[in-house]
Amino acid sequence: MNVPTVSPGWALVAGGSGGIGGATARLLAEDGWDVVLSYHRNADRAEKAAEAVRELGRRARVLRLDLTDPEHTAEMVRTAAAPEPLAGVVCAAGPHITMGYVSELPATAFRDQLLADAAATFNLLQPALPQLRRTGGAIVAVTTVALDRYPKRDVLSVAPKAAVQATVRAIAAEEGRYGVRANCVSVGVVEGEGMWTELVERGDYTDEVLAVAKANLALPRFGTVTDVAEAIRFLLSARAGWITGQTLNVDGGYTI
Repeated sequence: MNVPTVSPGWALVAGGSGGIGGATARLLAEDGWDVVLSYHRNADRAEKAAEAVRELGRRARVLRLDLTDPEHTAEMVRTAAAPEPLAGVVCAAGPHITMGYVSELPATAFRDQLLADAAATFNLLQPALPQLRRTGGAIVAVTTVALDRYPKRDVLSVAPKAAVQATVRAIAAEEGRYGVRANCVSVGVVEGEGMWTELVERGDYTDEVLAVAKANLALPRFGTVTDVAEAIRFLLSARAGWITGQTLNVDGGYTI
C-alpha cells in the first residue's frame, strides 16, 4: 500500500477561479505544491490565482473544465499534470444556487442542480483515481454545513452536497487500500466570495437573514475563504495521513 504523499506534487483545484479555490491554490503553493487551476467561465480570475502560485515559486497551469461533460472532464483530468501524476484533487467548484422552498421549486431546477454539482463531482474524482493510487494522494471536496443543520429554502445546495459527501465516503472506503484518502470540508457562511456576492445582490442574503445567521454562530463572525482553505490545506497534507472519510465543519460553531 502507498503511504500518503509527504513531498507535495501536483494538485488539481477545480473551481480555481472562485474565492475558496484561489485561496486554496495560494496556500498549497506555500506548502510546496504545484497547482492546476480549473475554471468554467472566469478565465481572468483563474489566471490571477495561477500568477499568485507562480509568485511563490511554484508551477501553475490553468485549464477550462466543463464538469458536466464526463468525457471532456476525464480527458482533462488525465492530462492536467502530465507527464507527472496528480497527488491531490480539490473540488471547490460549484454552480450558483437559487434559494427556494421545496414546494415552489420546479423539478427541472432540482434535476439541473444534481447534474451541475453531484454528477459533476463524480465526473471529476473518478478519473483522477488511477493517478492518486500511484502517488498515495488525497481528495478534498467542499460541501455545506446545512447537511447537519438545515436552513429553510436551501434544498438545491443541500441535496446535491449530500450526494457529494456520500461519493467521497465511498472513495475513502474503497480506495484506502491503495493509500488514497478522501475527505470533505463542510462550509458555513463565508463572507466576501463569489457566492456571497451573488446571494446579497439577488436579495437572498438580506440584512435580517445575515443577522439571524450570525446569531446562530458560536464565534460571532462569518468565515473567510482563507478559513476554508486552511482546512483544505491540512486535509490534503501528510499531516492528515490517518484521516479519511471524514467531514470537517468550518462553520464558526453553527452546527454545535
